[in-house]
Amino acid sequence: MKSSLRKLSRAGWVQQTAGFLAAEFLRLVWLTNRFTMEPIDVYERLEPDMPVIVAFWHGQHFMMPFLKRKKYPAKVLVSRHRDGEINAIAAERLNVGTVRGSGDHGAAFHRKGGVGAFKNMVRALDQKFNMALTADVPKVSRKAGLGIIMLARESGRPIVPVAIATSRFKRLNNWDRSVIHLPFGRGVMMGGDLIRVPPDADSATMETLRQQLETELNAITRRAYAYVGRPDEGLHA
Repeated sequence: MKSSLRKLSRAGWVQQTAGFLAAEFLRLVWLTNRFTMEPIDVYERLEPDMPVIVAFWHGQHFMMPFLKRKKYPAKVLVSRHRDGEINAIAAERLNVGTVRGSGDHGAAFHRKGGVGAFKNMVRALDQKFNMALTADVPKVSRKAGLGIIMLARESGRPIVPVAIATSRFKRLNNWDRSVIHLPFGRGVMMGGDLIRVPPDADSATMETLRQQLETELNAITRRAYAYVGRPDEGLHA
């Protein structure tokens, strides 16, 4: 039975349908929540530094396509896993381009398409696309990896930490405590201070900036949930 369900989940029509439904549900959430930008002039502040690398925690990512504005083209890193295929279909339906591969820079980097994805992200930034990706070490919630710091060093583009929270949501009991945002509430999209990585950053500097990103993402996520009147109950919060 499990084998049959797994095969069914990989069928193209099933993934297309799931991606379509996911995108339209997220659109409903966007249209029925009263969203606030914090700071209110975040786009004007970021515009001189665009393209930027948008960093957020895994499990807090579903509403990220709605950060995009028509005048600011963007792409998002999506894994090659079958769940990633559904996410990619949903993102592209919401007018966000995708780069496929893993953000993992550990032992599985080559196997998961990490090298190609890294090059494609650098290329996207060179082509003036804002590049969005989760900051976590794979399967370790709210622990920033060095991959996103490496991307900033290689591309010369700054990192902006981002958190999105809504007053109504369902939190899943999985490794990243994923948040499914619900309609008919209020929400906030919150941007943090830019983090810049020097092109000659050594390993010690990279680690310092990795810790800075982790600290800032945790802080901004807590502030976003407080803004909508809910506690942040994610791991390591």
